[in-house]
Amino acid sequence: MLKKINLKNKTALVTGAGKGLGKACSIALAEAGAKVIILSRTKSDLDKVSKVIKKTKGTSKSFVCDVTNTEEFKKVLKKIPRLDILVNNAGNNRPEHFTKVKKENMEYLTNLNMKAAFIVAQLCSQKMVKAKNRKKIGGSIIHMSSQLGRVGCEGRNVYNMNKFGVEGLSRGMACELAHYNIRVNTICPTFVETPMVKKFFKNKKFKNKMLKNIPLGRVAKESDVATAVAFLAADSSAMITGTSLLVDGGWTAQ
Repeated sequence: MLKKINLKNKTALVTGAGKGLGKACSIALAEAGAKVIILSRTKSDLDKVSKVIKKTKGTSKSFVCDVTNTEEFKKVLKKIPRLDILVNNAGNNRPEHFTKVKKENMEYLTNLNMKAAFIVAQLCSQKMVKAKNRKKIGGSIIHMSSQLGRVGCEGRNVYNMNKFGVEGLSRGMACELAHYNIRVNTICPTFVETPMVKKFFKNKKFKNKMLKNIPLGRVAKESDVATAVAFLAADSSAMITGTSLLVDGGWTAQ
């Protein structure tokens, strides 16, 4: 029997939901029937996402929140009665050659991409396991990783370190949270048509070089990643945990 992507009666939280992949994932989860809690540092971005979700007849609630501020995030969690799905998406990148990586950039990226991801996942897990029927209904935690959590890339050393760390975190969590029927996986996209990547691709030489590394010869669309996230969030992937779903156009197959 084919299992459909159905998230009715589920509550999902998406960090970094104001733009790019976070926005796309929030909309996809809402379209699949989930009540979506969207977080971002920018209220105007959240308002735009909420409007799109409303047009699709989805349900959402937004909170302005910087996930690197643990106390701020805790306050948001207290306002959420129940949580079934976490899309741990907030992240960033500041490309630099390894020999020239600035200390402040390394600390900023690591605090956001690794430390905050760990704390958000831990706090959400603590909330999820408290549900009396958790073993029956299950749960899903999805970390937004990258193909660069699997292979190296010049100028992306700190990002590589961060995403390799997220891959390890996800596998450890999967082993421990399986007892509660909470699955933990990562999504590993290649370069995606997001505002951040468009900025990087203004460098035509870099863009052409990166495209040559993708056998399919194109970057991913936000919808490619959002669809994969919705699949991992739903019971359609009920036996998938502790692994990575590569949405990389074949980059890591080489």
